[in-house]
Amino acid sequence: MTSLDKVLRWIDSTRDQSTQKMARLISQPSVSSTGEGVKECAKILCDMLKEIGLDAKIMPTAGLPAVYAERIVPGTPTVMFYGHYDTQPVGDLNLWDTPPFEPAIRNGRMYGRGTGDNKGQLLTHIIAVDAFIKNCGELPCSVKFLLDGEEESGSINLATLVEENKELLKADVCYYSDGPIHYSGRPQVVFGCRGIIDAEIVIEENMRDCHSGHYGALIPNPAWRLVHLLSTMKSPDGKVLVEGYYDKVRAITPAEEEVVKDIPFNVKDYFEGVRHPGTGPEWDHVDAMKAHMFMPTMTISGLVSGHTAEGMATIVPYKATCKMDMRLVPDQDPDEIFDLVEKHVKKYLPEAEVIKHGKMYASRTDLELPVSKTVIGAVAEAWDADPVVVPLSGASCPEYVFSNILEMPTISVPYANPDEGNHGPNENFSLDLFIQGIKTTAHVLEAIARDNK
Repeated sequence: MTSLDKVLRWIDSTRDQSTQKMARLISQPSVSSTGEGVKECAKILCDMLKEIGLDAKIMPTAGLPAVYAERIVPGTPTVMFYGHYDTQPVGDLNLWDTPPFEPAIRNGRMYGRGTGDNKGQLLTHIIAVDAFIKNCGELPCSVKFLLDGEEESGSINLATLVEENKELLKADVCYYSDGPIHYSGRPQVVFGCRGIIDAEIVIEENMRDCHSGHYGALIPNPAWRLVHLLSTMKSPDGKVLVEGYYDKVRAITPAEEEVVKDIPFNVKDYFEGVRHPGTGPEWDHVDAMKAHMFMPTMTISGLVSGHTAEGMATIVPYKATCKMDMRLVPDQDPDEIFDLVEKHVKKYLPEAEVIKHGKMYASRTDLELPVSKTVIGAVAEAWDADPVVVPLSGASCPEYVFSNILEMPTISVPYANPDEGNHGPNENFSLDLFIQGIKTTAHVLEAIARDNK
């Protein structure tokens, strides 16, 4: 029996103990937007890491703390595990079938805030490390953990923490698990994500809302002026019209062109329950995937002015506001993009104020790197199925701190079920996928050590 066989058998035999560990983490609130329970959860995680034989400590930031741990095996490659232990707020408690911080098991799933996003998934890596130490006496390679306490609030202090601790955080690859497996039921290996910049455009031209009959022809209407501005920023076919917006968009590589064709994607199913039939552009499979992963977007996420309650109000509003986010691709700098947008706004509507909010940089790891192929192979072996290879996620997360600041390959292999309900009521994590995630991490550790001998 190989070392990996021993580890996998132990993972199966300790399923109940692993489930109890997840329940312990879920029962501790850790809502970063309010700070509720975050420091207490950091201590629980730090203690868990120490208990399995890692050197662990809590790392303060200007906001909420991170947790760091390591176990170094001389002469072996180092895997950095990232994860976040903070959660979204619970929302309307009436929509939860059971209390969000009282984990409940039903239908083969654990329900509770943070089960899939991200406590349950980061825990899979901790348990896989424990499995090797208990059954083999040592890990096949060195490991480090950096567990974020602010991801659900934009990881605003993570980049500074990483910049200040570059030597401590050196590793050969960053590996993390967040989000769901592919909707087809196959695992997926994701090699990057889009960045983001949030902005708000505000124009306030009158001192108060005014009677539209008395003033409608005589004073400016900020709502109309904002609408005219927005029409200069994006064409009806979806192209962003801000000068320079696409200048730094990186070309798709031949390897990425090939894997895009193999990503399962049913256009009809994807829009089912989302948009009304006959609305919006018609996509074919490949063009949809390219737009989703490799092209930046500009999205109006909120548009407010005047009377928005039920019924009518015949007024000229005093103020109009547009909230927008821009998903960015590798090589696009969020600050540069904001400057381009602000310059455009000032050209067409000088009175408007443009406000910058949160940002993240895009991240992209080469599919052809040896470690990329190692991880793909390990996931295939763990699942006995070829994974869906995704060059770039359409969403955003702070993996750029590893790929850009620490200059290490960064790879994500999600473990949660597609209907995990993250950020919503009744968030859950399939216990079978939880155990499968632990096994997958074990396969990855063994493969990285083997391929680097």
